[in-house]
Amino acid sequence: MTNKIISMWILPAILFFSTFAEATSVKSKLFGKTADGSQVTLYELVNANGLRATVMDYGAILVDFEVPDRDGRLADINLGFDELDPYIKRNPLFGAVVGRYANRIANASFTIDGVEYKITRNSGKNHIHGGRQKRFDKVMWKGEGFRNDEGAGVRFTYLSKDGDEGFPGNLDCTVTYTLTNKNELKINYRATTDKSTVVNLTNHAYFNLAGAGSGDVLGHEMMINADFYTPGDKALIPTGEILSIKGTPLDFTEPKTIGARIEQLAETRGYDHNYVLKNSDGSLILAARVYEPGSGRIMEVYTTAPGVQLYTANGMRNLKGKAGKVYQNHYGYCLETEHFPDSPNKPHFPSPVLRPGEKYDTTTVFKFSTK
Repeated sequence: MTNKIISMWILPAILFFSTFAEATSVKSKLFGKTADGSQVTLYELVNANGLRATVMDYGAILVDFEVPDRDGRLADINLGFDELDPYIKRNPLFGAVVGRYANRIANASFTIDGVEYKITRNSGKNHIHGGRQKRFDKVMWKGEGFRNDEGAGVRFTYLSKDGDEGFPGNLDCTVTYTLTNKNELKINYRATTDKSTVVNLTNHAYFNLAGAGSGDVLGHEMMINADFYTPGDKALIPTGEILSIKGTPLDFTEPKTIGARIEQLAETRGYDHNYVLKNSDGSLILAARVYEPGSGRIMEVYTTAPGVQLYTANGMRNLKGKAGKVYQNHYGYCLETEHFPDSPNKPHFPSPVLRPGEKYDTTTVFKFSTK
């Protein structure tokens, strides 16, 4: 009798989870070729609920991301292009993995253990987003698709060689995208080095929860789980201060529309600010929540990183994107989970230094639901 009861429960459970797993898929196809003839592969990830993400091995870039609205209709909420060529020639970091160091480093230099390193100057006298030719969105990664109990994913690996863009150490990197059956896009970043260096990896996806190219994001309601920010100078290099957001247009501790106070930020023409998150121990916490009333889509961002940079596409003009749509100013928002800007030169900021024998390991989760 007992065995029969156990069998009655186990067999349906096995069939259920087998069917659930089979509903996920990973497919790959050729997306194009680079100037040197390298074939670029596009990986399509589908979870058990029909959500779809595509990523490619050029730049480990998130290309498409389709999620449902309150009525179950899918839309691509990730700004980007339909073809490879614009990603190579004029991509403003749409969907890109950014490294070795995301955001800014003052005077394009830093010192570790008394040794000064001069890195690529590509933002006036400063460094931003990894440099030029060997920044992580401009190189070929090696991809491998997989399915597991969580969902469907692809694992990208890349070896950044000692001296690339001026950074020290051979940096062995792995970036893993997983589209989970809980309607999450999970991104894990790992790295090891053979020489002390600095590392700060993020994803620079521009989101519009109403659908890419559908207009600006000023009506999106945003909450950011932070009480402090790091103010910057005219070049957006942090002054070193950590100030309260209370009484400023940066205060999103209670949900407010992105556009409610954006006109007060004349110097930056919108949001381009680093928020200090409440996870000094590196735990996975809620960093932000965004709600788009028209579609009902909700995006929650969880991360182990110490900061998040809110950027609202402040300089975008007449950029032709997917399906012939033209992207304009404030047509997307970025929530770049990362170390603070210029952390290598600010000893009181959380340290981005990685040494031999240590492991860089951070995770960010974009979770989706509807209201």
